[in-house]
Amino acid sequence: MACSDGLPSGRDESMCRSMAKEDLDEIRRAVSAVCSDFPSEYWREKDRERAYPAEFVDAITRAGFLAALIPEEYGGSGLRLDSAAVIMEEIQASGCNGSAAHAQMYVMNTLLRYGSEEQKRSYLPGIANGDLRLQAFGVSEPTSGTDTLSLRTFAKREGDEYVINGQKIWTSRAEHSDLMVLLARTTSRDEVAKKTEGLSLFLVDMREVVGNGMTIKPIRTMMNHSTTEVFFDDMRIPASALIGEEGKGFRYILSGMNAERILIAAECIGDAKWFIEKASDYAKERQVFSRPIGQNQGVQFPIARCYAQMRAAELMVHHAAEVYDEGGNAGAEANMAKMLASEASWAAADMCVQTLGGFGFAEEYDVERKFREARLYTVAPISTNLILSYLAEHVLGLPRSY
Repeated sequence: MACSDGLPSGRDESMCRSMAKEDLDEIRRAVSAVCSDFPSEYWREKDRERAYPAEFVDAITRAGFLAALIPEEYGGSGLRLDSAAVIMEEIQASGCNGSAAHAQMYVMNTLLRYGSEEQKRSYLPGIANGDLRLQAFGVSEPTSGTDTLSLRTFAKREGDEYVINGQKIWTSRAEHSDLMVLLARTTSRDEVAKKTEGLSLFLVDMREVVGNGMTIKPIRTMMNHSTTEVFFDDMRIPASALIGEEGKGFRYILSGMNAERILIAAECIGDAKWFIEKASDYAKERQVFSRPIGQNQGVQFPIARCYAQMRAAELMVHHAAEVYDEGGNAGAEANMAKMLASEASWAAADMCVQTLGGFGFAEEYDVERKFREARLYTVAPISTNLILSYLAEHVLGLPRSY
């Protein structure tokens, strides 16, 4: 059989695809087994206390799931993005919350693609075995939001160091991470030939700078997302912390953002599956007027519609992952996958509450928690309107909107 890196070739195409499906099914079973140790009560308690699910993160780290994309030579599994997407999907479908750790996959991808060999050997083995956490991604700022090119955090080169001043916001899990990938300006915007130049990426060892130039302030939100704002006040880091070339950081993060959107889209598919299963089970069991409510088309049809919407989005997610894994420009596919999956998830969440009625608002049913968690993804990490604007301009060739 002629299969290379799990890809089909010639007459063996169907066999290769069958093997790939078996591998993904095995990943699903393994993830589900780990998640079974963290039942609903665990997540309710963490949500109630706004506590970080450290035990869960440690468990999926020990199982090797967060090291899925790390090459074997650095202690990881060397899997493709499509496999990583299945991991994140199954976590959500099991009723758990992958947001506590998902950044480690897509933030790490930037290091994998553009980091130096010294950086990879220094950090990747520790990330793979769980000694280090790389979950913080410092990009958004209070004055720029998704207008990344307008960020103001500045890194000034002084000898063998960079001195950084500025502020980041919505930097989730900064309190629970050892490392941060930070995007900062290294050349003033009015001094660059192209507006996409002058931004640089850094791998910051937070163990060295928290309380020594870096201050972290938690932001309490409607869901337990461990997000923060981060302040930099003459924070000094070694010049060796620079990822790739100075001034090329914006180009580097675009690739990482594609991976981010595909993985989060996969999480949304998992959430949608959870909501659909929850609603279906309830509709079969709940008796009103001496018959199950699921016997009524008014209850059946919304569930069926959400299932169809979820399945269509699921196909787009795996297509986007395939384009990414093949080395293509997955910008359009990643954005469409994220938009379609987040909308499918939110539609399923709304349907599930409607199906359960008053019980949908009761903590013990877990729907209200998952409902709050699902709401995030039509807004962040990029809103639906910005995705539509991207598709209009870059895919359809329409005039740029303002």
